[in-house]
Amino acid sequence: MMISSMDSQGVWELENGGRIDSSSKEIIRNNNNNDNSNEAAKTTQIVSTPIMRKKSDPLLVSNVRFRILREFLANLREVILGTRLALLFPAVPLAVIARLNNFGRPWVFALSLLGLAPLAERVSFLTEQIAYFTGPTVGGLMNATCGNATELIIALFALYENKIHVLKYSLLGSVLSNLLLVLGTSLLCGGLANIREEQRYDRKQADVNSLLLLLGLLCQMLPLLFRYAAEPGTFPADSILQLSRASSILMLLAYVAYIFFQLKTHRKLFESQEEDEDEDEEKAVIGFWSAFSWLVGMTAIIAVLSEYVVGTIEAASDSWGISVSFISIILLPIVGNAAEHAGSIIFAFKNKLDISLGVALGSATQISMFVVPLCVVIAWIIGVYMDLDFSLLETGSLAFTIIIVAFTLQDGTSHYMKGVVLFLCYIAIAACFFVHKIPQSTANMGAKPSLGVSAA
Repeated sequence: MMISSMDSQGVWELENGGRIDSSSKEIIRNNNNNDNSNEAAKTTQIVSTPIMRKKSDPLLVSNVRFRILREFLANLREVILGTRLALLFPAVPLAVIARLNNFGRPWVFALSLLGLAPLAERVSFLTEQIAYFTGPTVGGLMNATCGNATELIIALFALYENKIHVLKYSLLGSVLSNLLLVLGTSLLCGGLANIREEQRYDRKQADVNSLLLLLGLLCQMLPLLFRYAAEPGTFPADSILQLSRASSILMLLAYVAYIFFQLKTHRKLFESQEEDEDEDEEKAVIGFWSAFSWLVGMTAIIAVLSEYVVGTIEAASDSWGISVSFISIILLPIVGNAAEHAGSIIFAFKNKLDISLGVALGSATQISMFVVPLCVVIAWIIGVYMDLDFSLLETGSLAFTIIIVAFTLQDGTSHYMKGVVLFLCYIAIAACFFVHKIPQSTANMGAKPSLGVSAA
């Protein structure tokens, strides 16, 4: 109390021009020494902090491990349990166990097929999460590349095992499934959910996709027409193969132009769709590296299950009495398009047909103009015979499907009756391939040059 009174007195004297006696100077000097000692003590404490921290390193390490574990569990909940298809995830380890223990091959096929459904949907989800961090351009390219990862992986394994018939059937079925089943059920459900109001969409995006699908159809019809136009006794297999390879390069160039058109020069055509998506989900739920790690892991699992599917599809066909064409064209695409199917129906319920059309038509365009010609080019590189001749029945089904969809989307409006027509068209094609039996001697259509001749 004395020191504080003397300090206040000294301050008063200084402010009023007074003088400080020796005792006051001594008190001020002592106070300064005390302040210096306090600062030294603080410095000592700061310097000693790393030493104390070193002693508590195990505690910090345990905290870091706990944080990583908590983050992993949160990501696990979002990735594995964040989908309604999570109930099918147990089929993945069961398929591996069945394969390792030499269970029946039809069981391996069925479990692998069930396991692919949630994996395909989660790959699409993880790609969207990564797109939040990479920006619209890179994100759009990733969506264009990984949107049909399951179909592409199955096709590559079928190509590696020289099962060209499975490859062609699965890719054809994916296009048919997107255009008739996915789009048809979306228009049907959207029309019933919004039956009291007219549903509208932008025709510009649908017109662009329809043009690309017609271009792909032309490139696939030319080898077929060339085979039937060849003179009797000639061997057009080599010419058909060269024509298919040239057409595949043109299709890939057209798809690259489409990506540039969509992401750069005419992005305004797709901006309304992106704005609607931003309203529903504005930020990522998991981090970039977490999403990337999960994407790599699930892609590897899809590759394993795809190998199981391709290797056991004939055994499943013989055991179940169902043709390979029906399994490849109907069952495999339904599993591969699970993500597109669910997402498109949800957006149709919300009266956002632009997004539903973008999902269904975009996926079909990607298969027709990117995956199919890419497989032809890869087969060319590895020395496997694959052309664009999908045979008469398959090409005719694709042609009528594209024409019907183009007529359905020409007026820019929708109602549930359009969905009913598209869905019934898919049922009719499914029934056709259900009764379509292919002899084993001609199953690998296009796998060898001689097959093209015999088919003619």
